[in-house]
Amino acid sequence: MSAVSNLSGSYAYTDTLKGVYYGPGSVKTALPQLLDILGAKKALIVTGKSLFHKTDVVKTVENILRERNAYGATFYEIGEHAPVAGIKAGVQKFKDVDADVIVSVGGGSPVDASKAILYFVQQERGGRYLPQIAIPTTLSAAEYTIGAGYTNEEGHKVAVHAPELAPSGIILDAELTLSTPERLWLSTGIRALDHAVENLYRPLVPPPIKHLCYAALADLFKYLPASKANPQDIEARQKLQIASWMSLWPIKVSSHTALGLSHALGHKLGATYSIPHGITSCLTLAPVVALKAETASKEDKEWLAGALFYLRKPSTGSLEGDITQLSVEIQKLVDGLGLHSTLSQYKVPQEHVQTIAERAVGKEDPLLPKVVGLLHGIYA
Repeated sequence: MSAVSNLSGSYAYTDTLKGVYYGPGSVKTALPQLLDILGAKKALIVTGKSLFHKTDVVKTVENILRERNAYGATFYEIGEHAPVAGIKAGVQKFKDVDADVIVSVGGGSPVDASKAILYFVQQERGGRYLPQIAIPTTLSAAEYTIGAGYTNEEGHKVAVHAPELAPSGIILDAELTLSTPERLWLSTGIRALDHAVENLYRPLVPPPIKHLCYAALADLFKYLPASKANPQDIEARQKLQIASWMSLWPIKVSSHTALGLSHALGHKLGATYSIPHGITSCLTLAPVVALKAETASKEDKEWLAGALFYLRKPSTGSLEGDITQLSVEIQKLVDGLGLHSTLSQYKVPQEHVQTIAERAVGKEDPLLPKVVGLLHGIYA
C-alpha cells in the first residue's frame, strides 16, 4: 500500500495548544484564562505598525494585560514578511522587559515573527520554548503551524521550525478584525482557501482533516463575498475566522514543509518581490489547481474533484473536468472579490521565471517546464 494512501496513517494534535477561544468579544475573558493556564506573568505584545498606530485593537489587548499586571511592553517594528532586523530587535525587547510570553496581535507577520523571536530566545538560553498567545486579525492561519517564515538579510524567505513553536493559545475575536483593511482581509481569506485546497493533496493529511477543508472551502466561498458586501457583518467575519481555522487544522508534524505547489510558489514570490502572501495565493491557486487536473495522482484527483459537491456545483462527469471547474470557480471568486492580480503588476521580471520555478520545485523535477509555463500564464 502506498505510504501516502488515505487508507493508513496517524494523527496527533499539536503538543503546545492549550485552547482555541472564539466569538465576538471573547478576548476579554479568553486572554486572562490563557495567561492562567500557561502560568504567564509578563507579556510582550508583538504587532505591526499600522495596527498599533491606526486602530484601538492593540490598546484593547494592552488594557486587558494591564488589569492583570501582566503588561511588559508593545513591540511593533514588524514589517511584512517579518524582516530579520525586526526579529532581532524583538528578541532584545523580549529580554529587556523580562517577558515569559508573547501575545501576538495581527496577521501572519506578527505571528510568525513571534515564533522566530521565541526560537532565537530558546537558542540563546536553552531550556524550554516560551509560549505564544495569538490573536489574529486576518485569515492567513499562521497561528496553527509550527514554522516561522521570515526574510533574511538577502531578502529571501527562510524558516525556522520546531513543534514547540506552535502557539499555545489562539483567540478568534471577530470584533478585533473590523479595522483590518478590506484587501488584506479578503486576500488572506484566499490564503485560507489555498490552505484548504492544498491540504486535499498534501501527503500524510488524514481524511478527517480533509473533510474539515471541504467545510472551510464551502464557508470561504459563501462568507468572503458576504463580508465584502457588508464589512460590518460580525457573524460573517466570525464564520470566516472559523473557516480559516478549519483550513489549517492543527496537526502534529515532524517537519515544516510547504503545503503544495501554490504555497511553494508563493514563498518564492512573496518576500523577494514584495507581494503580500494573500495576493500570492490569488495569483497561483487557480492555475495550480488547473495543473493538478493533468498531473495529480488518482487519489488526489478524487479529493479535489469532491470539492465541487461542497460548493453546490454539478459534476462535469470526469475527475479532470471537475478539477478544471474547481479552478474556474476559484478564479471567479478571486475576481469577484476585486483581487485579480498579475505578476506584471508586481514588476516580476519575466527573465526570473525559470529561477522562481527552480527554487519552488527543484531543477530536476519533471514538472518544471509546466511550472514555468504556469508562471508565464499569470503575467497577462
